[in-house]
Amino acid sequence: MIHSKIVFLHGLQENLVKLVFSAFAQNQNLTAISTKASESEQIKALHDADFIMIYRANPSPEVLKSAAKARLVQLLSAGYDGLNLQLLEELGIPCANNGGANSCAVADQTVLSILALYRRFIPVDHDVRTGAWNAGIDGLNTFELAGKRVGIVGFGSIGQQVARRVQAFDAHVFYFNRTPLSHALETQLDVRYLELDALFKTCDVISLHVPLTQQTHHLVNATRLNLMKSTAILINTSRGAVIDEAALIQALMNKQIAGAGLDVFEKEPVDASNPLLSMQHVVASPHSAGTTSDTWIRRGSFARQNFERVAEGHAPLCVIHAS
Repeated sequence: MIHSKIVFLHGLQENLVKLVFSAFAQNQNLTAISTKASESEQIKALHDADFIMIYRANPSPEVLKSAAKARLVQLLSAGYDGLNLQLLEELGIPCANNGGANSCAVADQTVLSILALYRRFIPVDHDVRTGAWNAGIDGLNTFELAGKRVGIVGFGSIGQQVARRVQAFDAHVFYFNRTPLSHALETQLDVRYLELDALFKTCDVISLHVPLTQQTHHLVNATRLNLMKSTAILINTSRGAVIDEAALIQALMNKQIAGAGLDVFEKEPVDASNPLLSMQHVVASPHSAGTTSDTWIRRGSFARQNFERVAEGHAPLCVIHAS
């Protein structure tokens, strides 16, 4: 594969590009092209590429059409809603996501969000810093994960990593997935399948780990929020539009649910006037759950291995399709 041209279309800082490239052989033919480059520059870079990596980039149809030689488009992200999969399929170019390279990072932040809400960590930290010692704790408004029912929506690599982590806190895991696991695997993982509405109705924590598609857009709407317990919390580290944000704002304002941990929003960057940002029972982060120093080489390594598979005549792993 040494003579294959690999082009990385990205929106990253140069030091992170170098980390990704460090997963490849030093004599590999690697080219990086920033999303800040003009469309014509991107076309020039991709027109003779054998393999393409993409991260934080939404190439135009013209750029994708220019990649006539490409044998695989490899995303370094898990999500793919910004990419024109339909066009890639028409061009005959398979596309794969990152194979769970950032699953540990996202799972860690999911648990962090749950614990921050359960222990009122952000407002309590503020109280201590401003001299209001113990003001926000009344003995009844903080909680443990032990014994709680955690419902995971989307049980791929990230969902399963979340399950392992909350089980370490002695929580009980239930899941919904488009394709349920076998009974044997459910037993092995100590999880139980529930239909989506039953999961929303009975779980103490709902955590979302699904891609954004036509089927998952506003999956969490007013109807499903109404099913949730008033003591339940909702965590979203997938995509903002999986939740009807207006309905969530109303549910939180009306105390229909106890809180939300949001790494993603319907509009990003989130507007400073968004009511969610002024709520003490919301914890927020800037779509950064999957971004840690540890992930970059894993992302690059998975891409390299997938390119090697294709170069050797095998089908790529983790191929995604237009819905």
